[in-house]
Amino acid sequence: MFETNSSRSVKAFAFVLGLLSLFALIVTAWVLLNVRHEQAIVARLVSHLQGSDLEVAGELSSELGLQRSLSFLLVLNVIAAGIAFSLVLRGYFSSERNLQDVKVLSTDILASMDAGVMTTDMEGRITSLNIRGEELLGSSYTGLIQTIEGLGSEHALLASICRELLEHHQPIRDRDYQILRQGHRKTYRAGCTILRNRQKEEVGMVIHVRDVTEKAFMEERLRRMERYVGLGSLAAGLQHEIKNPLNALSLHIQLLCESLPQEFRTADINETLEILNTEVKRISEVLDGFRNYASIDEIRHAPVDVANLIEKLIRLLRPDAENKKVTIEFQCDENSTTQIIADGAKLEQVLLNLALNAVAAMPDGGTLRFHLACDLEMLEIQISDTGNGIPPEIRNQIFNPYFTTRKDGIGMGLAICEKIVRQHDGRIDFQTETTGTTFTIQLPVDQGH
Repeated sequence: MFETNSSRSVKAFAFVLGLLSLFALIVTAWVLLNVRHEQAIVARLVSHLQGSDLEVAGELSSELGLQRSLSFLLVLNVIAAGIAFSLVLRGYFSSERNLQDVKVLSTDILASMDAGVMTTDMEGRITSLNIRGEELLGSSYTGLIQTIEGLGSEHALLASICRELLEHHQPIRDRDYQILRQGHRKTYRAGCTILRNRQKEEVGMVIHVRDVTEKAFMEERLRRMERYVGLGSLAAGLQHEIKNPLNALSLHIQLLCESLPQEFRTADINETLEILNTEVKRISEVLDGFRNYASIDEIRHAPVDVANLIEKLIRLLRPDAENKKVTIEFQCDENSTTQIIADGAKLEQVLLNLALNAVAAMPDGGTLRFHLACDLEMLEIQISDTGNGIPPEIRNQIFNPYFTTRKDGIGMGLAICEKIVRQHDGRIDFQTETTGTTFTIQLPVDQGH
């Protein structure tokens, strides 16, 4: 991955040369010591010889006079050893610099990545975490012993995929989970692979996490838009094949009610006629709801003052809310732009539906709150109630068509609300507890026509 072969070869060459020079130096010094010892012995022998033998002893002494040559050779070896040692030091420091450069480069690469990268040992203890990982996971790596489980319950999926990886030893990819950040739901996509050293030994795990909130939003939007494909023609067919006969049936029921003499109208007959009228009306509402949900009408873009829209809605709701002991509050952040480009009629339909649902969620009274905030790009509308919240088992279904828990509902209200919000390139989400529910709508301030 990183170029370090040249520095390693220089270091190896210098090290071998240093060893050879040191060996030659030791051998030369050993030979020099032996020669000096022999010369000392010859000098003692010469001191005891007669004059006739001195000439022969001198020749022997000259043959052993290698000290000067060996001393020169020793000096050369010392110089060579010094050069070799300097090369070893140079190779060492060069290797250290390259290693430091590799570390800095790898750190820069990890810090520049858009994904969070975390490494652990085989026991799940965190050994490194890049800057993006600290931002996504809300945790910083301090070097202290910390496990994946210590990241919190909202990141429990990471510990789960690590256990799965250790069990099957197969890379894990694209596992999504959601967390809450500053009141907004975020979607993270995680994966995990085995970390191996140069000997192919398993030494830990590499976990990567990405924020795919926008991508998941677009994928979900695409899946929902696919539901609308073909529904328009189906809705038109239902309107023609069912709604027209239904209108005729409703008209004849009305004529029957008007023409039937009072003396023949018993309690059973009146109840039957009422049931017929109610069911015909209900079927008509179901067809109208399906048509509205399946239609792909274009949004009529125009300037809309959302604050005025909410105030108008409050005036409309207040009489019924007071009868049900529900207090209505409206808060708008100061210096917030309340005007956006949107379809005012459809936006009013969304707010009215959410407000009516909130009032219905407080049968014993409570508080209905509207909160409006805006920045340069997005306008946020919050509609809160103080009811009992949405049960956990149905939270994933409330935006599905025809899903309802109310006896008098057809289950199309929230589905249509979500469709309208997404047609405005916005998003709708909710937070719910046992003390109440808050629906949050985010809409772009300026949409293209």
